[in-house]
Amino acid sequence: MTLVVLVVHLMIALALVGVILIQRSEGGALSGLGGGTFGGMMTGCGAGNLLTRATAVLAAGFMATSILLAILAGHGRGPAIDLNAPLPAPVETAPAPAPAKPTGPQAPVAQ
Repeated sequence: MTLVVLVVHLMIALALVGVILIQRSEGGALSGLGGGTFGGMMTGCGAGNLLTRATAVLAAGFMATSILLAILAGHGRGPAIDLNAPLPAPVETAPAPAPAKPTGPQAPVAQ
């Protein structure tokens, strides 16, 4: 199931990129690459409406498959922490031993 949704998600993403790239930009940045033209297939107004609707539909599909993939990724996982489990018994630690006293001759203390 996840693989099918992932393949559909990738196809929608590629189609969305393609539809966005062929739209006519306000600055004319892609006009040299043929952006916004269908080679006489549609008029400017009809092409704009079609591309706008196609972008909206593909964006909605992209969001839906994204949410579905997120749900499928978390499906079947239990909680990270079992809140009903008993707490472990506290570990008793012995006090730290006192530092050892030096033995042997010591240097005289100068006064």
